[in-house]
Amino acid sequence: MFKTTRPLILAASLALIGMLPATAETIPTPQESAFWNSEVEAGNLPPVQERLPKDPLVVDLEAKGREFGKQGGTLRTMITRSKDIRQMVVYGYARLVGFDQNYEIIPDLLASFENEDGRKFTLKLREGHKWSDGSPFTSEDFRYWWEDVANNKLLSPSGPPDFLIVEGKPPTVTFPDETTVIFEWDNPNPGFLQSLAQARPPFIYRPAAFLKRYHEKYADPEELAFLVDDARVKSWAALHNKLDNLYKFDNHELPTLQPWLNASSGKKIRHNFVRNPYYHRIDSKGVQLPYIDVVEMEIVAPGLVAAKTNAGESDLQGRGLDFRDASILKKGEAQGGYKTLLWKTGVASQIAIYPNLNFEDDVWRDVLRDVRVRRALSLAIDRETINQALYFKLAHPGAMSVLPASPFYDEKNATAWAQYDVGQANALLDEVGLTQRDKNGIRLLPDGRPMELVIETAGERQEVENALQIVTDTWREIGVKLVMRPLDRDILRNRVFAGNSMASVWYGWDDGIPQAHTSPAYLAPTDQVFLAWPKWGQFYQTGGEAGEAPDMPEAKRLMQLAHDWEVATTDDERKEVWTEMLRIHADQLYAIGILNGAPQPIVVSNRLRNVPEQAMWAWEPGAHFGVHRPDEFFFAD
Repeated sequence: MFKTTRPLILAASLALIGMLPATAETIPTPQESAFWNSEVEAGNLPPVQERLPKDPLVVDLEAKGREFGKQGGTLRTMITRSKDIRQMVVYGYARLVGFDQNYEIIPDLLASFENEDGRKFTLKLREGHKWSDGSPFTSEDFRYWWEDVANNKLLSPSGPPDFLIVEGKPPTVTFPDETTVIFEWDNPNPGFLQSLAQARPPFIYRPAAFLKRYHEKYADPEELAFLVDDARVKSWAALHNKLDNLYKFDNHELPTLQPWLNASSGKKIRHNFVRNPYYHRIDSKGVQLPYIDVVEMEIVAPGLVAAKTNAGESDLQGRGLDFRDASILKKGEAQGGYKTLLWKTGVASQIAIYPNLNFEDDVWRDVLRDVRVRRALSLAIDRETINQALYFKLAHPGAMSVLPASPFYDEKNATAWAQYDVGQANALLDEVGLTQRDKNGIRLLPDGRPMELVIETAGERQEVENALQIVTDTWREIGVKLVMRPLDRDILRNRVFAGNSMASVWYGWDDGIPQAHTSPAYLAPTDQVFLAWPKWGQFYQTGGEAGEAPDMPEAKRLMQLAHDWEVATTDDERKEVWTEMLRIHADQLYAIGILNGAPQPIVVSNRLRNVPEQAMWAWEPGAHFGVHRPDEFFFAD
């Protein structure tokens, strides 16, 4: 298992987190599921004993304080876009390694792993583990991805993913036997395991047996040419990439390791996902997970999620619900046959304003890059009023920083420039030189234009629009006119990435509860998705081929610190990096946080069991429902 000199303590720890080490003595006799029984009797499917790995992951539900369940039933849930069927990969949360309920990294698909000084990782697979189509899941699936996909210029023009590149060098990857894969670097890669546990995992393996028929190296040329022509694509690489969608989950023929497999082809209003007959997890009575046979995902308009949930049309719902829906959901509980839970949220800020430091307008760009302007905008936000009006004082007003559940929390960062002080805000803008105003009291930019700050939103959350209405009133007191522009989410992001958006509003950092093993790369200009510096992120992501190099001292320092964390050899060194990076963000206000910790309504059918009453709703870490293991949820009847 893990590299340790204290195996007895390890075994005790595994029992405490609800995962029993699989030995011949601890593996219970597997029980056949009623769902697949007819297929087994017809000879179309092997019996469950032959479908499970030799050492399945045995879940100790009693240790987790959960009930033993029974198989069966259809769970209904809703999404708002057809592409969001990928949430089944998020919620299913079958990962090589994953977070447990204490946000510690443990093996999942892997039988074990060994970490040697952050440089060498030995991954041990489960003997006899199979994909959902019954083909073996072995080191060949890792070799195929590494040699024939990640390092094939036609399939991966930019080469292996960034999280595998350390000091400009890829790892050495070896495959000693069918159940062993070794990743080794010259320098430490301390974020490797956490990357594998993400809500959107990097998938460093592929179903080789399935995809080889579409790869020029393995396929019959004539047959492959026919398949390319039939699919109406330009090349075998285009066809391969089209079918290779483990995360998108839109190819129902592609084998999976998730608890449920896609049983729907094409675009539909309702998508069905059925239990994976080869899933690797069982409970300590021998019942194969998931307990629930079918998950039905219905695509509905965003504005209808709360209403349809209120009518009892969802058995488990979090996405598409906001805190403002809580009261109407509570009123519908008796008739709808559900209960409304309020979970904590793990984002660094529920609502954050991102001035675009890469905005294409030179005058506005210079203004937004002056930290005194960003501080003034933050000081002129009445966070207490927003909390009262939108969240009945159940959220926590403050700047964008990590949450108290993180060991890096510092109250000074959480309150920096977050008090409501119109006088100081006006003084800061005067100090900048923005002293001229028009007849309406709006300050004038250096070129004479009124200071009308356009903030673009995704138009998906009413709470955002309501908060910005309050901000509009208080910003007028400092001579700034807020203009709100709702857009489609994809259009908004494309505008920000292109430098066409002056400012935008979104959540704060997805991971507001980073731990000692968490990489702080998302605090540096490493990704265009941080909406304050899209061009800088593009520059890093493309190796300088697109975007702009960071040209502000503090941003350059963040990049250096992110690198320092990667090469650090002790937790104390990494803590120092986190501390300085968070201090820079608190001081520079790259994102203007408004509040955090707003409760997330979670609707749960009265029939559904093992759903925690109190839990964390977070994309990273945790994959929303994923860390709470929906494969262990079951219907009481």
